[in-house]
Amino acid sequence: MAFDFDLYVIGAGSGGVRSARFAAGYGARVAVAESRYLGGTCVNVGCVPKKLLVYGAHYREDFELANGYGWTPGHPGFDWPTLIQNKNREIERLNGIYRNLLVNSGVTLHEGHARILDAHTVEVNGRQYSAAHILIATGSWPFVPEIPGKEYAITSNEAFFLKQLPRRVLVVGGGYIAVEFASIFNGLGAQTTLIYRRELFLRGFDGSVREHLRDELQKKGMTLRFQSDISRIDKLPDGTLAATLTDGSVIEADCVFYATGRRAMTDNLGLENTGVERDANGFIKVDDEYRTTEPSILAIGDVIGRVPLTPVALAEGMAVARRLFKPDEYRKVDYTHIATAVFSLPNIGTVGLTAEQALEQGHKIKLFESRFRPMKLTLTDSQEKTLMKLVVDAETDRVLGCHMVGPDAGEIVQGLAVALKAGATKAVFDDTIGIHPTAAEEFVTMRTPVAA
Repeated sequence: MAFDFDLYVIGAGSGGVRSARFAAGYGARVAVAESRYLGGTCVNVGCVPKKLLVYGAHYREDFELANGYGWTPGHPGFDWPTLIQNKNREIERLNGIYRNLLVNSGVTLHEGHARILDAHTVEVNGRQYSAAHILIATGSWPFVPEIPGKEYAITSNEAFFLKQLPRRVLVVGGGYIAVEFASIFNGLGAQTTLIYRRELFLRGFDGSVREHLRDELQKKGMTLRFQSDISRIDKLPDGTLAATLTDGSVIEADCVFYATGRRAMTDNLGLENTGVERDANGFIKVDDEYRTTEPSILAIGDVIGRVPLTPVALAEGMAVARRLFKPDEYRKVDYTHIATAVFSLPNIGTVGLTAEQALEQGHKIKLFESRFRPMKLTLTDSQEKTLMKLVVDAETDRVLGCHMVGPDAGEIVQGLAVALKAGATKAVFDDTIGIHPTAAEEFVTMRTPVAA
C-alpha cells in the first residue's frame, strides 16, 4: 500500500519535532500536526518561561545582597506586566525557530487538531492523510482534582499569563512544579503559602535534599503546611478566594495555584478507533521501542508517563527516528543516571540514586555531606546554606548518587552526571583537583562520611 507519509507525528513539542526532523533528514516523508503552539509545553508553558520567571524572582535577593558589597541600589520596584510581556516576546521568537526547524528540514506542517481514524490514517482540518507509522507526541495537561470551586483555581498553563502579580498566593502540591512556582511567587514579593497532603514535598528526592529545601524556603518567609489539603474553594464578594482545608481551617488568597499532577493529553485523539491501550492512569502503553499495542502507532514523551522531562522526550524521539529510518545508528534510550534540576530558590540538582533508593536496592552505602554558607553571602546578612551530598557504594567505591541544593545546582550537577555515567568512584572524585574558590570544589573535597 502506498502511503502519503512514512511518518505522521501528532504534536510539535520537543520529542515530536526532534523525531520529525531527524526522520526527514534520514530521507523519510514526514508530516507534523499541531493544534496549539510549536515547541510544546516546555517552550510555551513549561521549562523555558518558568526559568525566565525564576531569574526574575531572584533579582530581589540580588538587590538585597548588593548592600554587603558596597552598592546602594535604592528602592527597586517590580512590574509584573513588563516581565510577562518580555517573556511572551521570547516565546514567540522560539516558536518561530521551531517552525523554521521543521520547514527547513523538509517536514510538512499541518496546523490543526489531528484525529486518528485507523491504524494508518489521520484526519486534520477535514482532510485525511495516510502514513506507514503514526507517532503520538501530544504531551500532558495539568490535573486539578474535582472539588467544589475548582473553576476558581489556576494551573501552570494560566500562571504565565496573569495580568498582575497576586498579593497572596496559595500553591497546592508537592512536586517540582509546585515548589518552583511557590519560589517564583514568593521571590517576586507575593505572600505565599504552599500546602501538600503528605508529610514532606518532593517525594522521590533524597531525604536530605527535601529537608534542606524545606528549611531554606521557610527562611525566605514562605509558609509551608504539610499533611493538609483543600476541600473546597469559595469566591467572596470582593473577589478574594477562600480555600477551606480538610481540617476546617480557611486560607484567604487572591490566587489558588494547583500543581497536583498531569494527565496524558489524549482528548479527542481517536484512540478508540485503534488497538492502542492505556494504563490505569491514562498514559499510553508502549514497549521498549515505543510501539503501542497497535503496531503501526508509536508514542513518546509525557503521554507515555515514564520520565516527564524534555531531554528524555528528545532522546525518545531520536530513538524512534533512528530505529525506523536509520537502524544502523539505533540504540535504546538509557534511563539510568538522568540528571535533573528543580528551579526552586535555592535550586536543586540531582543525578543517580538517593540514599533511600540505594538502600532499597541492597547497596551498603557511605554518605558524604557538606552544608555551608556560600562565599557570595559572607559579606551579607543572608543565612542561606548550600547542601552537597554523595551516595557511595561502600563495597565498590562507586558514586551512586550526587545531590545539591544551592545556587546554580543544575549547572554544577550536569557535569557530575558525566562522571556518574562513566562509573566514577569516590577515589576518582578525591583525586580530582578542585577549582578554588568555588562551591563546586566541595564535591571533590568531602573526605569524612556521615552516618548513613
